[in-house]
This record gives sequence, structure tokens and C-alpha cells, in this order.
Amino acid sequence: MDSLLKHMVDMTGHRDHAMLDISVISAVQELAGAAQTRILAITTVSGQQYLRARASIVRGGAARLEESQDGMLGDPVTALPELKRCLAEHQSSAEAVTADGMRVLWLPIWFGDKATTCLEIRDDKAFSRETVYVIGGIVGVYRNFQNLLDYSERDSLTGLLNRKTFDDQLARMLQNAHERDPRLPGLPERRQHHAQEKQWLAVVDVDHFKAVNDKFGHLYGDEVLILIANLLHSSFRAQDRVFRFGGEEFVVLLRSTTLDNAWKIIERFRINVESHVFPQVGRVTVSVGFVSISAYDSPVVTLGHADQALYYAKSNGRNRACHYDDLVAHGLLQTVASNDTAEFF
Repeated sequence: MDSLLKHMVDMTGHRDHAMLDISVISAVQELAGAAQTRILAITTVSGQQYLRARASIVRGGAARLEESQDGMLGDPVTALPELKRCLAEHQSSAEAVTADGMRVLWLPIWFGDKATTCLEIRDDKAFSRETVYVIGGIVGVYRNFQNLLDYSERDSLTGLLNRKTFDDQLARMLQNAHERDPRLPGLPERRQHHAQEKQWLAVVDVDHFKAVNDKFGHLYGDEVLILIANLLHSSFRAQDRVFRFGGEEFVVLLRSTTLDNAWKIIERFRINVESHVFPQVGRVTVSVGFVSISAYDSPVVTLGHADQALYYAKSNGRNRACHYDDLVAHGLLQTVASNDTAEFF
């Protein structure tokens, strides 16, 4: 019981969703003594639901965050009829027995009528009523605290992460950038590391957004921002982080990818926006500036580099993406002087 209380205190002491996931599966695993406990993300694409592991722990092991693969949606919920029925009927839990005799317990984390997270527990023996009851209490604490974190971290209009959360996460990425394979605590080490893989910061700005507000009004302007936020979510990968920086400006932190892949992902988003039909407004485009994240630069300098690339994109035709280092290499941007707080061009 003392150990369980310690886990509960630890859970409510975090200000980060990833570490909150680690805490809840550690607490549940210790209570249930199960073969495996996982936190699953539930995503819906084209009306179909998919499951992807965010964090897991096995009996006798340590909790860890799971790395998602680019382009992988996860496992379809349709392959798990008990869970599918549970989600469709808004039930609090579902159980199943696999072909090898493993028992599985799912507990969706409901926020109103929507569940985007699910706790999964696997064991070779049945779960007692008392264990399920206590686990339900832990899930309730987890849900409430996750909701508080969401409220403090999210932009009220778009639902994206906000500026304060961006500052925190960029600082964390810069702090870890000097390591060979930078990642959040708890992620497994990668056996083969590709030296070309880096972390990237991209700044996105909606072209001629003031004209949209002036011509169609702020309600349609807000709708454009909401739809841009949706396109950001669908265009970037699960491990990337998307923020509303303010006004019509957004920021993306791309994790562990090459320059070629960063170009492809960013271009995919730009083209998705260009080809989208916005109600009443019609065609909208975006400009993007991006830069690799270096441990040797401060947050101000890193963001400044991406902003300069964005400014170049907007000054040279808009509806395009520009890479800061590429612009510097071709003499289109030139750094004259810099320090920890300012960068001059």
C-alpha cells in the first residue's frame, strides 16, 4: 500500500504527459502483478480506429516509452471485437481471452463521450474484482490529472499545444541534443543510430491571413485556424509535437528524422493545405521555415533561425518551405553576429 501511494504521489507530481503515462502503468503493474501493462493511444483515421502503444512495462522490467514509426497508424480496433464493442457502447472496461490463454483487460480513458487513450493489462490468470476496482480508481486519478494537464497545455481555439508548452519542450530537446540518441526519458536505446537523424524546428505562418479576416470576418478566420490545426495533426507524425505559437503562426518540433524526411513531411503538410478547400474562404496557403536543433544554440537563436527562413519564404513568393542552413549555404541569408539572446542578419 505504501508503494502504491508513492506511485500516486509520483503520478500527480508530473507536468508531462509522457512521464504521467510511465507513472500510471508502473502503479497498475505493481498492483496487478501482470505479465504486461500498456498505455495505448486511440486514433481515428477515415472513420477507422487504430491502437498504438505509447508506454509499456513487463513483469520484472522497467516502464518505458514506445517509439512510433513514421506512417504507422497502429493496430486496427476491428481486430479486437470486445474492445470495439466497449468503445462503441461507451463502456468502462472490456475483457478477452487470447488464443494462447492470455487474459486481456482494457480500460478506456473517457473524456465525456470520447476516448483517445486506453489502459491495457495482460496476464495469464483472471483479474479479481478487487484488483479491477482499485485499478479503476487509479485510472480515475490518471484521467483527472491528464485533463488538468491538457487544460493548462492547450490552446483554447485549436486544441493544439500552447506557447508555454512549446518553451518547455524546446528547452528539453536542446538539453538532450548533445546526446547521441536524444529522446525523452524511458525510451529504449536504438540498436542502429543513423548519424543523419536530427531534431528539427519548423515555424508555419498562414499566408495573407489578415486579408481572410478582413474579407470574411473573424469567425471564418478562426475556422481556417482550426482546419489548419487539423491538417497539421494529420500531416505530421505521431512523435512530432505541434503548437499554436500565437495568431496565425504555428510551430512544429520534428523528432529524430533526416533532412530528406523533414523536407518530405513539411512539403506533405504544405501541399495538403494548398489542396484543401476551406469553407467560404476557398484556397489558403502557408509558408514554412525550418532549422535543425543544435545543443550549441539557445532557444532564442534556434527559433530566430527558423523565423528568418520563414521570413525569406514569405518575401519570396509564399506557399513554400525554406531550410535555414540551405539558405545560408547559398548566400541567401548571412549571419553577421550572434550571441545567446539575439541573431543579426
